[in-house]
Amino acid sequence: MQTSSTILMVRPANFGFNPETAENNFYQQTDARSSEIIRELARTEFDGFVAMLRDQGVEVIVIDDTSSPLKTDAVFPNNWFSTHSDGKLILYPMFSPMRRLERRKDLIEQLMNLGFRVQEIVDLSFFEEHHQYLEGTGSMVMDHQAKIIYACYSVRTHPVPLGYLAKILGYKVVAFDAVQEVNGEFSPIYHTNVMMHIGTDLAVICLESIAKTAERQLVQESLTKSGKKVVPITAKQKFNFAGNMLEVGNDGGEKFTVMSQTALDSLNVGQIQLIEKYTTIISPSIPTIEKLGGGSARCMMAEIFLPKGK
Repeated sequence: MQTSSTILMVRPANFGFNPETAENNFYQQTDARSSEIIRELARTEFDGFVAMLRDQGVEVIVIDDTSSPLKTDAVFPNNWFSTHSDGKLILYPMFSPMRRLERRKDLIEQLMNLGFRVQEIVDLSFFEEHHQYLEGTGSMVMDHQAKIIYACYSVRTHPVPLGYLAKILGYKVVAFDAVQEVNGEFSPIYHTNVMMHIGTDLAVICLESIAKTAERQLVQESLTKSGKKVVPITAKQKFNFAGNMLEVGNDGGEKFTVMSQTALDSLNVGQIQLIEKYTTIISPSIPTIEKLGGGSARCMMAEIFLPKGK
């Protein structure tokens, strides 16, 4: 299945600006407000987000971040682990040493205590010793129905761990280079999920960020062949997190496209109508988390595809 009706989210304890990730995440901005005010705002935004999901019948597992060691980005758990319907739980190699502290054995144990079956843990963190990274469903956007991984290369997404994971999952890789203009210069987009989203019926993508014509056509043709209705977004919309969406479900079989209010406000009427033709939109307001963390709604949600029961 492409969509999970169970989402895990980590309530932040020490949310803030991470200078390690800001090296290549141009969405991050500094803030003059005090650390405590920023942390409280982030927790308030987080709680409002969770409430919106639960109001629509989406199952949300909330795990509290530990206060020590300090982890400014713990609110983005999708980068360090993913789960799969065959019982695999995969741990990923992370670019930022501070972010490596987010990998928590106790979080996995809490999932198991809730009745989810973890049949195998695949730990790819050894790639960090070789300065090779693959930051989970930030680095990759997966089409589970077609068994395709889409990924744009960057200092956080390297081809060797990407190919290694694809073999483990039995997925095909469609890889490409994607760039964005920052201060008059073109730089690689650090995470694929910034510029691309795949749902059951839709693919939202910033095609103009794929500079090479052949690669752009390859991606577009792959999506179309897989039965996706392609919704192009502009580079400006991408900078407003319009590519950072996730489709989720509830126990009633309804589907929702989750994006931030910032992302929704950037879309035009036609784009919104097309998304709403297939799903209902959920749009939490998370400006503090977006500004300092450089990530948006999709990054805050880790999908739980694990089987449940004995």
